[in-house]
Amino acid sequence: MNGRSIRINRMPVLLLAFVVICGVIYTLNVLSEDKPLYGMLRNTNQVNMRKLLIGSIQAAQRGGLEILDVAHSRDLQQKSKGKTLEGVDDPYTQADARSHCIMKGGMHRIFPKLNIVSEEDTEGCSESGIIELDPTVLHETAVTPDELVDVKDITVWIDPLDATKEFTEKLYKYVTTMVCVAVKGVPVIGVIHSPFTGKTSWAWQEKSVSEDLANLKKENTLTKYPIITVSRSHAGDVKNLSKEVFGENSNILIAAGAGYKVLQVVANNATAYLHSTRIKKWDICAGNAILNALGGKMTTLTNEVIDYADGSSPVNDKGLLAALTHHDVYIAKMLERQNKGQR
Repeated sequence: MNGRSIRINRMPVLLLAFVVICGVIYTLNVLSEDKPLYGMLRNTNQVNMRKLLIGSIQAAQRGGLEILDVAHSRDLQQKSKGKTLEGVDDPYTQADARSHCIMKGGMHRIFPKLNIVSEEDTEGCSESGIIELDPTVLHETAVTPDELVDVKDITVWIDPLDATKEFTEKLYKYVTTMVCVAVKGVPVIGVIHSPFTGKTSWAWQEKSVSEDLANLKKENTLTKYPIITVSRSHAGDVKNLSKEVFGENSNILIAAGAGYKVLQVVANNATAYLHSTRIKKWDICAGNAILNALGGKMTTLTNEVIDYADGSSPVNDKGLLAALTHHDVYIAKMLERQNKGQR
């Protein structure tokens, strides 16, 4: 260049670099996991459990809105998934599909690395849901610390519409949407939302529970007249089993939806929830988490803890017994009956 050198003024370059760095820092501070975009920007193998709780509550509520919309339109687009082992029709509706897509899709946009199992995973979604985390879904006194957990240890179970059969029959009180967060197979966060009442019950084990659950009182005295809630659609031989285990003075509360039945137990409207046939884990995980947080217990009929880890079977085929108090007494009677039957 004829011996001439080109000199670059470094000040504009440094100023531009400074502006870019400030912009990046500002973006990362303004954006949070509360925004779907953050889930795409952030490469992490840890999940904030407080934010996962918020997302779980909102997913259940958003799913509930989809169910309400379909119920009001009466455009159910109902079809059958087949028959249960008990020979009962297993229906599927547009409400199941829409709730599934908004719940699973919305949570995946915020937490893209999460392993989420939904009852309706065989159904495709034309578009995923959008959820922006809103901490106001937690009540003011909720104790919800920012606790980080490795994403590989977390499995989320979703039931987009529990009690679909009853939904088609307009028995709406039984209908719930549910989300459960299991860590290393143990259910630690449970959300049960009732779309037609607007009530959301949730619990995070050893941390906090929703206001309705916090205000409940346990009945610590063994009752002479236990009330056992059993399934309306999958009763099997559970009615006779109830009388054998809990005595002739026991009363049977027939209900639908595993989520609804667990809420009857925690509200002391039922002494225990008894199920003698196979049941899917997305039906029971949220209720199991809530019972754990309240000091209750849910096990199989052989007193085994139910595993909700990734890779475990989605089916629990050993029945279940759930109670807020005195589970040990009731399961002992169950095991005694089983031992007599084997002699």
